[in-house]
Amino acid sequence: MTDRIEKRIEIKAPVSRVLRALTDYREFGEWFRVKLEGPFVVCQTTRGQITYPGYEHLKWEALVEKMEPERLFSFTWPLIKSVDPANDSADYSTAPRTLVEFRLEKTATGTLLTLTESGFENIAADWRLEAFRRNDGGWTEQMKNIEAYVAKNS
Repeated sequence: MTDRIEKRIEIKAPVSRVLRALTDYREFGEWFRVKLEGPFVVCQTTRGQITYPGYEHLKWEALVEKMEPERLFSFTWPLIKSVDPANDSADYSTAPRTLVEFRLEKTATGTLLTLTESGFENIAADWRLEAFRRNDGGWTEQMKNIEAYVAKNS
């Protein structure tokens, strides 16, 4: 196992379009399946409610780190140990955090989007592998979601 997840996808749309799908909180919410309370602002926390079927009981929270036009959008977010609805008392304030980075590069046919999530070494050893697998699978799906969203809404 590594301490980072990396996914790459080429999206047939300009960098500016892909960046908007990432950084406009309403567009992000549509493809990520989360209802966010407000826009992404650097150095501020954005909160919302997951709308993905089976996970609607979970809250979403991220502290925006960077928003570099045409290049990078990043945030840290808490990883809670259990996503079981019976254990809905997750304390996000004490949860370990990982860094999520979306890097954008112009290509001949559109945009290369590279997602990296790092910081899994900050998670307790007894559930690090589960957290890594859970997020790795989630990002595989989310990369397909953003690609389909941009294709449909360009």
